[in-house]
Amino acid sequence: MLTNKPGLMEDVRGRFAHVDTCPFSGPRVFFENAGGALTLKSVVETSALYAAIPDNQGRDNPASAALMAAIARGKDDMRLFFNAPSGQVFVGESGTEVLFRLIRTAALGAESGGILLSTTLEHPASRSAMARWAEVTGRPHVLVPHDDATGNVDVAAYLRHITPDVRLATIIHTSPVTGMTVDIAAIAAAIRQVSPGCFIVVDGIQHASHGAVDLAACGIDGYAISPYKAFSRHGYGIGWASDRLTACTKETVIGGPATNWEMGTRDTGSYATFSDVVDYLAWLGRHYTDDKNRRACLEAAGRAIHDHEQSLAEAMMHGTGNLRGLADIPGLHVIGGTDNARREGVVSLWMEGRPSEEIVAFLNARGVRTHTRKADHYSGNVLSPLGLADCVRVSFSHYNTLAEVAQFLTLVNEFAGPPA
Repeated sequence: MLTNKPGLMEDVRGRFAHVDTCPFSGPRVFFENAGGALTLKSVVETSALYAAIPDNQGRDNPASAALMAAIARGKDDMRLFFNAPSGQVFVGESGTEVLFRLIRTAALGAESGGILLSTTLEHPASRSAMARWAEVTGRPHVLVPHDDATGNVDVAAYLRHITPDVRLATIIHTSPVTGMTVDIAAIAAAIRQVSPGCFIVVDGIQHASHGAVDLAACGIDGYAISPYKAFSRHGYGIGWASDRLTACTKETVIGGPATNWEMGTRDTGSYATFSDVVDYLAWLGRHYTDDKNRRACLEAAGRAIHDHEQSLAEAMMHGTGNLRGLADIPGLHVIGGTDNARREGVVSLWMEGRPSEEIVAFLNARGVRTHTRKADHYSGNVLSPLGLADCVRVSFSHYNTLAEVAQFLTLVNEFAGPPA
């Protein structure tokens, strides 16, 4: 855990805004990270700096040159974060918008005919885009069923549906409902084995804050994240597109660069604030490696974050101190099981006979923020097959502590009542 290095957790928490206090309700534990991570203080400062600059990009003046330098550095940092030496990185309206654009471009640029392949585990951002462009292009949209018991989808499930005529496939890196991470490299390799020319687009929105991203090792064509879920802010999404996806016809200004994905003048602050995120992760990683290479530092940070969050999940499931863990509370159930090594920062639970909204309200009134997920267009794909109308999503990050887990468990045990 980060707490094994004296003073590190205090330094980490000191770099985030509102780490233990809501500006509207006062002291609280923040276990709603899947809805949007805490924001780095440096991101807040950088946002204010660039929001106040009146100059535009591409002009012959020092301010414009500084803006262009910030954008260039931001793109370099995006490539480093993704480990993507080739292809194009770009900023869009949101992670969802970026996914729609990547999927649209691939669907229209792929060889005619064939099928589009998704899974039932995916967020509606990718599933909706695939459904839309399957209809427009007159292709079947095939859904690979996920495993309700594990809350995941694996290579074996994909293999039953991969055919040589798959033109475009999507994969979710981590589910925002179950919290389970998917082996995107193995699935992409399986697809390529059967359909080498298939375009593959990955939703990385939930994974981005929970471990390193390594696109060079994945063999895919598109990847999207939402920086507000990765310690930055709302207002932009980031995409990566392979060279062959970039070569497809896409919306762009007539006469502009053929490799350009950006639409209009983007906010310089979005690029600069993502550099803040990469700087932070590199700083964190330097506590876990002697290698001075920034990519090595990002990978070390990813491992440290993953290990810390796994320890928090273990304590949440099996208790800390003399507190019962979730696995030992009668009538309480965890989606995906209590011992699942693929879990990344999310525990979704439900209690027999108790509405999830009641649990969330109880916790919130006592200073622990969680969230109700309902069987609607966002989470019904996971909850409805389980016969659930809702669940409580508890989502944590590397700046959360065992003390906060203990506070959460104390309240859940109080709500559930004493052991029989």
